[in-house]
Amino acid sequence: MGLEQLTNDAIQLLKILIETQSFSSEEDITAAHIEDWFKRYKIDYKRTKNNVWAVNKHFQEGKPTLLLNSHHDTVKPNSAYTNNPFEAFVKDGKLYGLGSNDAGGCLVSLIATFTHFYNQDNLKYNLVIVASAEEESSGPNGLNSMLPIIPKVDVAIVGEPTLMNLAVAEKGLVVFDAVIQGTPSHAAHPNENNAIYNSIEALQWFKDFKFEKGSKALGDVKLTVTQINAGSQHNVVPGHVDLVIDVRVNDAYSNSEIAKILQDKAPVTKITPRSLRLNSSSIPENHELVKAGIAMGRSTYGSPTLSDQAVLSCPSLKLGPGDSTRSHSADEFIYVSEIEEGIKIYIELLKRVVV
Repeated sequence: MGLEQLTNDAIQLLKILIETQSFSSEEDITAAHIEDWFKRYKIDYKRTKNNVWAVNKHFQEGKPTLLLNSHHDTVKPNSAYTNNPFEAFVKDGKLYGLGSNDAGGCLVSLIATFTHFYNQDNLKYNLVIVASAEEESSGPNGLNSMLPIIPKVDVAIVGEPTLMNLAVAEKGLVVFDAVIQGTPSHAAHPNENNAIYNSIEALQWFKDFKFEKGSKALGDVKLTVTQINAGSQHNVVPGHVDLVIDVRVNDAYSNSEIAKILQDKAPVTKITPRSLRLNSSSIPENHELVKAGIAMGRSTYGSPTLSDQAVLSCPSLKLGPGDSTRSHSADEFIYVSEIEEGIKIYIELLKRVVV
């Protein structure tokens, strides 16, 4: 089948996915639509919960394996939508609908790319594709659950909207819960250990604190206090103040190192990470995938947004059609031309590396 027909079919699949509700952990019907694609193209596939995956027809043990991954779950539409989020329609070259940009356009482009290479023999890399669930919620049944099931992955392309430029690194995330202790008391009496007043020093410390190691691709670690909670009555001094701290981690630190630094230094009674599994990720700039992309005129950058790259331990490249600034926005859209271009660039990139 020619590239034009493959591209048209991919756009039609995206329209079907848009018109099928697929909130995180509720992706069973979109998974079935993706199965229909593989059946139509006579691709031997498997489904694990709501993850649909396949390997290339001539998969050969001993060759390195390249993972192609994107997700088919979506966030819930926000209240600012003026269009029906579950209606796929094209206007002025834009395909509208929930999940069109994040990350339906990437997903169908990668599925089309995998289909293009599926029957080819003598590839330098084995190919495995995973259309994954629960990315938006970082749920337990997404790509992370597939890593023990699929063949061992040596390098990955994760489909997220990057304007088809090369995100060679991505910040990780650690969310901390912190407690500032004090002495509870009646507001009418003296109290030299007021937890709310104690929080002033702690908040200033978090505002001023800088991690020492920067990153060429990702810049500095970014620490932000995002929530604060204390007290329940006007006449009672609370015994503690609770903080939530969002830390976006560059590739100079592991999440465990970030946790140890804050636990050793932060002027709080207690600080606890919710999870340490969403680490930063990167790919060496001398990797053949990156060199091939640069030779095609694609630029490189470090991404501040989180994706399924965070659960991978191998080198990974984030690359896909669409624009990250449109993700989770009202009246989400992707240009049809971005999908057309995306499939061409994916195929050309892989030709330079795996053929």
